[in-house]
Amino acid sequence: MIRLNLRKKLRGARGDFDLKVSLEIEKGEFLVIFGPSGSGKTTLLRMLAGLETPDEGYLEIEGKVWIDTNRKINLPPQKREIGFVFQDYALFPNMTVFENIAYGMKKKDSKRIRELLRIAGLEKLSETKPATLSGGQKQRVALLRALAREPRLLLLDEPFSALDPQTAAPLREEVKKLQKQEGITTIMVSHHEEDVLKLADRIVHLNEGKVLFQGKPEEFFYMRKTQSPVKSSLHGLLLEKIFNHDHYEITLALKTEILTLKINQTLGEKLKVGDKIYLSIKDFEFLEKNES
Repeated sequence: MIRLNLRKKLRGARGDFDLKVSLEIEKGEFLVIFGPSGSGKTTLLRMLAGLETPDEGYLEIEGKVWIDTNRKINLPPQKREIGFVFQDYALFPNMTVFENIAYGMKKKDSKRIRELLRIAGLEKLSETKPATLSGGQKQRVALLRALAREPRLLLLDEPFSALDPQTAAPLREEVKKLQKQEGITTIMVSHHEEDVLKLADRIVHLNEGKVLFQGKPEEFFYMRKTQSPVKSSLHGLLLEKIFNHDHYEITLALKTEILTLKINQTLGEKLKVGDKIYLSIKDFEFLEKNES
């Protein structure tokens, strides 16, 4: 469990504002801090990492206090068990892929590095230097370097923002797979809806320093469309779509259940087999599709 309650005064495009965030995060959870540029997302991440100091607040990670301004506790970054993946990768140009991943490990473990390289499909690039790698490959190396530290907390700062959509899509899948496999609590900041839909167990919507929403991604996107909360929701995989006169009949796989729905022609033409469909249980209104 992570408990945090942090405040810091920031200067935005429309003047000064207070970044105030109070959260509890479950161990192993993938949390996405979502919001526009200038809302305080990266500052929050940097306070967690020890790279910025809050004006006041408290941060506890699995029973260990990292920040307590009342008791003047503020652990330096090197004493916080974190892995941090930056937007610009921050790889060492004079080191090989293997050496970059090994950097920062408490105890150099060649076997673990080789296993991480295998999982990410980078075994053949272990002796390559970053200058010759693609953007996607560099981001994989940065992620593996963070994971190699065996952190209590993994922090991701807009990790896909510099990548084209074709590169980012499979990399999101790899990040989610690695995060679940390692069981590491992860906090990522992003302003891309695709990151939320593909990665988040839970979303925190932040704007001008204020938390406007906490909850499941599908609930958040439903609220943005309807401006009213949804009682409950579910998602399924589109298995079949059949046109019948003036409407479509679609078949969805919902965990262990199969659901068949009739939808209008206009909506049906937007969908294809394999799409991930979000529904509200209240009235089965179509919320989002997620192309894979």
